[in-house]
Amino acid sequence: MRLDVYKVQHILPDLVPGSVRREWMDEIHDRHAYRCLPLNMANVTGWDMRLSHGFDAHWNGGNKASDITITPHEADAPMEYVASSHFAFGILTFHTGFLFRTPQGWATWAMASPNTLKDGIDALSGLIETDWLPYPFTMNWKFTRPGTVSFKKGEPFCFITLVRPSVLERIEPKMMSIDDNEKLKAEYEEWRDARASFNTRIEAKDPEAIREAWQKFYMKGKRPSGKDAEVTHTNRRRLNTPKQS
Repeated sequence: MRLDVYKVQHILPDLVPGSVRREWMDEIHDRHAYRCLPLNMANVTGWDMRLSHGFDAHWNGGNKASDITITPHEADAPMEYVASSHFAFGILTFHTGFLFRTPQGWATWAMASPNTLKDGIDALSGLIETDWLPYPFTMNWKFTRPGTVSFKKGEPFCFITLVRPSVLERIEPKMMSIDDNEKLKAEYEEWRDARASFNTRIEAKDPEAIREAWQKFYMKGKRPSGKDAEVTHTNRRRLNTPKQS
């Protein structure tokens, strides 16, 4: 399967596979956050667009496009290819410079890099029909309060991943009691009891539990009984880097 990426301007962000690393995750004691496999996998299941030039953006709280001021970190930076204030209402617009073309039925989900935090501004997400769209989309962030935010050169401002909306539309969620599935209930209770026992041992400073540090059922793709899951399990993912033609 191909993702065609057409360049429509000469100043472009770097388009690279998503990185597992997050500054706030690095700062947690012993980097405990990286023990959460769902966090890690979300971080890398897509591609980042990283800024070609850094800048500061200030919003005075007004609802006009002119109420956002952009100041590049480099005096000669071509900001018209990087970011602008277009939609007003405290919305900062980034220009991707790419026109994406996906196979029929596939759409592009654009958002902030998963599990990233930025004080004073938040990313807006968009689902784009890139199987037919003949022009690029923009990435937009909205200030959460008046003030100044800084985006550094090389900082991700957009993350894309691909989805098939038609498949989602065919999914029929069904609510039921855990008692309706005896096997699943037994496995859940085995996990629940094992987790409660382990946490009790940690609180009691049991040496063996402290050495073990954490249970790794999900990380290893194992059921509470120790048996391997009967489905494909992965704890690492590396997407392909876009090739230049």
